[in-house]
Amino acid sequence: MALAAGHRPCAECRRERFNAFKNAWKRSEPDRADPLLAPEIDAELHRARIDSRGRNVTYQASLNSLPDGCFVQIDGSSYLVWDESLLLWSPQGYLKEDRRPAGLTVTVLTPEPIVECIRRGYQPEIHKSASTVVGRPSIRLLEV
Repeated sequence: MALAAGHRPCAECRRERFNAFKNAWKRSEPDRADPLLAPEIDAELHRARIDSRGRNVTYQASLNSLPDGCFVQIDGSSYLVWDESLLLWSPQGYLKEDRRPAGLTVTVLTPEPIVECIRRGYQPEIHKSASTVVGRPSIRLLEV
């Protein structure tokens, strides 16, 4: 959920994850000479998740176009896009797995720069409750 809220991995306590995220981010700027710094990432993430009035920024996209690890909103509920499934999220964790419908346009909750990092190879970690609703071992679980 941290990625969906627009937060990158911590550069101090989760250095390996931060470096993986930063490397995916840098793939969009292959000719960049100067180092990419956390405050620069944070500033862009802030602009992509909160507008000038303090409201969350979302956008519309085809569900089929989104990579695994994005959060979307459908009929007022939040879902994680994973494989051919949608995992219903609640504050208690994931509740159920539904088949991903084809041809649906959804509200994307994950900020666009993070979606692009996922597309460029960053592999999000998923809350451990996903293992109770998904019958496949293809999920990288978040170690809490």
